[in-house]
Amino acid sequence: MKCPHCAVNVHANFPWWDAGRDADGAWKWTYVNCPACDKRIVMCKIGEAERMLYPQGIVRPLSSLVPAPYATDFNEAARIINDSPKASAALTRRCLQHVLIDKLGASPKADLAAQIQKVIDDKLLPMQILEQLDAIRNIGNFAAHPVKSGATGQIVDVEAGEADWNLDVLESLFEEVFVRPESLKLRQDALNNKLAAAGKSPMKVP
Repeated sequence: MKCPHCAVNVHANFPWWDAGRDADGAWKWTYVNCPACDKRIVMCKIGEAERMLYPQGIVRPLSSLVPAPYATDFNEAARIINDSPKASAALTRRCLQHVLIDKLGASPKADLAAQIQKVIDDKLLPMQILEQLDAIRNIGNFAAHPVKSGATGQIVDVEAGEADWNLDVLESLFEEVFVRPESLKLRQDALNNKLAAAGKSPMKVP
C-alpha cells in the first residue's frame, strides 16, 4: 500500500480486531505505524468494506513547480478521496480538462473524451502518459456515463479505483507538462549565469 502520510509504497501487515456487530454487519478495526515515516494509520472494516479513519486524507506531495490553480484542485481531490471518491474524481476530471485546454491545445468547446483524443492524436506526450490518459475514459466508463465527459465537475458515481487512477494520471501529467520543462529551464538559466560570469556566450537550445 501507499502510505497516506508520506506516499511511500510500504508493506504493512494490518492485524484486525473484532469490534462487535450492528445492523450493518461485523465491525473490525486495526492500526499500524508506517515503516517509512513511523506515522500511524488507523482503519476500520464493516463486513468486507474497509475505511481509513486516520489520516482522513491522502498526502500526495506535489512539486512546487506545479502552478497553484492545478495544485489546489489536486490537493483537495487527494484530501477528500476517502470521504467522497465521487467528489474527488469530479475535481480531478475538471483539473485534467484545464490542463488539456491550457497547456496541450485541446478545444475548450469539446468534451473531455474528445479533448483526450486530440492530445493522443497530436502525440505531444510520451506514449506511457497517452495510454494513461486513454485509460481514464475506459476506467470511468465514459460510454455508459457521458456526463463525466460533458460535465466534468459534476459529482456522479465512479467506478472502482477511478478516483485513485485519476490522481495517478494527473501526477504523471504534471511531471511532464510543468515540472520537467521548468526544471530544465532552471538548470539552463543557472548554467547561462555561470557562462555570463565567465564572459562566455549563453548556451543555445533548439
